[in-house]
Amino acid sequence: MVRLKLQSERDVVGRCETLRDDLRRGLDRLTAAPSDASLIEEVWRGEALGTLLWALQLAELPPYDEAFVPEEVAAADLRGAELREAEEVELERESARLWHWRARTAELQADGSVALPERFASFDQLVASVAMRGYEQGLLPEPVRGDFRAYGSAYRSLDAGRLSEAHAIAAERHHALSWLTSPGTGWGEVVLDT
Repeated sequence: MVRLKLQSERDVVGRCETLRDDLRRGLDRLTAAPSDASLIEEVWRGEALGTLLWALQLAELPPYDEAFVPEEVAAADLRGAELREAEEVELERESARLWHWRARTAELQADGSVALPERFASFDQLVASVAMRGYEQGLLPEPVRGDFRAYGSAYRSLDAGRLSEAHAIAAERHHALSWLTSPGTGWGEVVLDT
């Protein structure tokens, strides 16, 4: 069996320090410019920070339909950090990848420009298959009406605001966990497969 490797604990703590500093600056500036898209993006990086804090056993990971509280992760104390086992991190990375896939699938379905794999008659059928497989593997919560359960209902019924929030949560967590499970890869070099 191949032994999974992670970024070094020192590098993860260093990345947390950078993300924490960026988040603090973003939160300070956001009050003056609440509609600045670049500041909003900086604040969403709190999801990546929270995810790395989880990996260092310094925070609990909320469900994928609940964001970390930015002010709480910005105030994180990094003392006592200890990386979780690589297998646990890899399972969470796979869960994040599925949530990110679901967000991207919702976008592609709305766009209408992507063809389905031949064996599926509809996007709903494809999503139901992935939702059930993810649930059976312990990566996703129990599906609701053949879809990922998010905000108390089926993902497909989310309004635009919830879809955007769910996508941001999944993308940031997926990025953090993919970086963490790719030793030697820079933060800006992470490739997210969905």
